[in-house]
Amino acid sequence: MPTPLYDAVKKYADQEPFRFHMPGHKGGPVPLMAELKWMTPIDLTELPPTGNLYEGGEPFASAQALWAKEFGFEYCQFLTGGSTQGIHTGLALCCPPGSKVLVDRNCHRAVFNAMALLDLEPIYLERPWLGEESLIGPISPETVENMLCQCPKIKTVCITSPTYAGVLSDVGTISRLVHAHGGKLFVDGAHGAHLPFLGLAPFWEADGVVVSAHKTLPTLGQGALLFTNGMDPDRVRQLASVFGTSSPSYPIMASMDTAREWMVKWGHHDYRRTALRVAQLREQFPSLREKRLSLDPTRFVLSVQNGPAFTRALEKRGVYPEMEDGGHVVFICTPFDNSFSLSALERRLEELREQMGPCPPIPAPPLPEQAMSPRQALFAPSRVWPLEDCEGEVAACQIAPYPPGVPVVAPGEVISKKSLAYLKQIGYNIKSEVRIAAL
Repeated sequence: MPTPLYDAVKKYADQEPFRFHMPGHKGGPVPLMAELKWMTPIDLTELPPTGNLYEGGEPFASAQALWAKEFGFEYCQFLTGGSTQGIHTGLALCCPPGSKVLVDRNCHRAVFNAMALLDLEPIYLERPWLGEESLIGPISPETVENMLCQCPKIKTVCITSPTYAGVLSDVGTISRLVHAHGGKLFVDGAHGAHLPFLGLAPFWEADGVVVSAHKTLPTLGQGALLFTNGMDPDRVRQLASVFGTSSPSYPIMASMDTAREWMVKWGHHDYRRTALRVAQLREQFPSLREKRLSLDPTRFVLSVQNGPAFTRALEKRGVYPEMEDGGHVVFICTPFDNSFSLSALERRLEELREQMGPCPPIPAPPLPEQAMSPRQALFAPSRVWPLEDCEGEVAACQIAPYPPGVPVVAPGEVISKKSLAYLKQIGYNIKSEVRIAAL
């Protein structure tokens, strides 16, 4: 299969033209950064041979069409601002400014920023709390339908699938329910760019989905993909340009082009081997498993007694996981975790086995009271204050442990005693300062 974008930029670079255009390095080495010498020749700008991301045409039309075909969508838009850019673009495509939106409470902070920018009114969709696992579960299609029946004016639903722990919701069923109510479903699938290559259909029938290619595929940082159905591609490009840089990185975009080619030819086989290896790790150590849940087969979520302490012990042994909370450590596994690194992980986990097992029960995050709109709170006069002294104040920012970047308290919500207790229990730095509305 071809790599249209990479081929175009490589052809231009191989001609060794006189580059009287940006970027400033002109295709030569970047001083003091010899590691980048392979990349600078294809670090280009919008030229007739290299195309323009936001104007359509070649080589982007062909490169994006190949991605759309793999994911089963009508259109794909390359993004160099990560899934954040895709979330902002997707919600702008689906929601008229000032409208109501049914929002998964487990959404990334980028969704909350998008609601403020677009002046959207959130109606929150609570997820079930899995008490045994102390994790957020999948969204129930029945809950979505009940909320749409209660609030018939809602025409956009925004959910996250998979979660940071790899929990998948039934997007196909939810999509059909939303469409039956005349609405659109937008999915933050940031952590699921690899799933279609494993033979799964995690985003079936959604109207829009954004995935972070850089999170789980061999793509440079910030590379993301926005997939859409039933939307004018010109409108998608227009709004993507509103929320993204006018100088998108060609190396990032070319790496998405080549990542797809590699995944189609070889990577999907390697990813299946990774999934088998993760299944073995799940059997060896206490971890999140597919009992009553649908999971990303390559996400390894270890159960431990004390997440931060366990992670520090791993780091002393040269192992750096993706994230931890009070009772879990999350490992992102891809084909580039070779047999040597996975065996090394296994040995180090054996050394710490006595620290594994169920953590003290963690309650579900409290649902705060909304005092003002996200837009009012985010743009209101504000002041910085110690979090521990903020009981009763209105947040002017997201109070969101990162990762996973899911707000416990969102802009416009009251910082309650329950919220402060929850943040302390999950290990969030209670002495940190936050921004509150200066009412």
